[in-house]
Amino acid sequence: MADRIMKVNAYTTLDLLDGEVEGHDFTEEAYAVVDVTSPRTDPDHVSLQLELDNTELERLEPHADTVRLSPDEARSLAADLEKHAEKVEAASK
Repeated sequence: MADRIMKVNAYTTLDLLDGEVEGHDFTEEAYAVVDVTSPRTDPDHVSLQLELDNTELERLEPHADTVRLSPDEARSLAADLEKHAEKVEAASK
């Protein structure tokens, strides 16, 4: 799509995922990217960013959601992702 605003490049952690946004009275689906970064100099946190392709959304203004994680929080999130990935893999066997 030539009119895509979202930047997907070699630095994006995960790109073109199936994303979903839920509001009080609506649900929309769109492609999404997820990016994990930390500051280049004097890193003091890990950032987890999620952005949905706003060209596919009708009810949500263009934006990205970001959470800042401490190293311990990032490890806790990673462990939880591993646990659920194993659960889904086991169920598909």
